[in-house]
Amino acid sequence: PAADAAPASAPAAAPAEPVDVESDLSALAEQNSEKLNWRTSIVDLMKLLSLDSSLGARKQLAEELDYSGDTNDSASMNIWLHKQVMTKLAENGGKVPDDLKN
Repeated sequence: PAADAAPASAPAAAPAEPVDVESDLSALAEQNSEKLNWRTSIVDLMKLLSLDSSLGARKQLAEELDYSGDTNDSASMNIWLHKQVMTKLAENGGKVPDDLKN
């Protein structure tokens, strides 16, 4: 037997299926005792994901995502953040309906 024979190559991994973000988040919401409006509220989305949803945490997230608006205008910042988070999920392989990104 040839000692220097090349080992058989492993089959290429199949591309990962996109994660159905809406379905997964809806399932999480059904299990949550609190009624969370994660589809439109960044605060509720963060709560659903067990993340710190405080104003300070949201301001930090806005900074990390290059928010150029006034972080003291939390309503505008929150709307922007929600869209950005959904867009980032889609950019990273998540299947996100257009209405959740706009």
